[in-house]
Amino acid sequence: MGKLLYSVSMSLDGFIAGPDGDMSWLAEHLGPNPVADDLVAAIGALLVGHRTFGGDDPNARTDKEGAFGGAWSGPQFVLTHHPRASDCADVTFLDDLDEAVTAAKTASGGKYVNVLGANVAEQCLAAGVLDEVLVFVVPTLLGDGVRLFDRPGGTNVALQRLHVTEVPSSTALWYRVPRELV
Repeated sequence: MGKLLYSVSMSLDGFIAGPDGDMSWLAEHLGPNPVADDLVAAIGALLVGHRTFGGDDPNARTDKEGAFGGAWSGPQFVLTHHPRASDCADVTFLDDLDEAVTAAKTASGGKYVNVLGANVAEQCLAAGVLDEVLVFVVPTLLGDGVRLFDRPGGTNVALQRLHVTEVPSSTALWYRVPRELV
């Protein structure tokens, strides 16, 4: 089964979105990114938070709307407190983390399940099911917004570095989440 990977862009001061989940700050920093481009082909399914699914997209209302600038398509599993029937065959709404992880891994065909959304990533980390974290550090300071991981009272999780790659618009930091430390 596929691994759970949380991939995300983050400002240098630790924010993945501005106040109220605003992602418009990221649009000017998007561009050629070989790490992200290669990742698209390695993703078999998405595990997405409700808020992220509902519109936290820096490319909203453009021809590049959607995951990875519209380059990715496939099964999406949206974790929400209020599941509903979907109008799209590739989207499933679920209210249970374990059920959503299992369904996404099954649908991934052995590829990565890419986690999108801070809250879902935090839940996966707390449940001990997050395997890897890929952070694209963007050279900008937001000053406020949604933090990469916000775990007040949480424990120290020492990640194991897999790769560090300089790309034109950011620095890609790829880590493994050790099971014994979660």
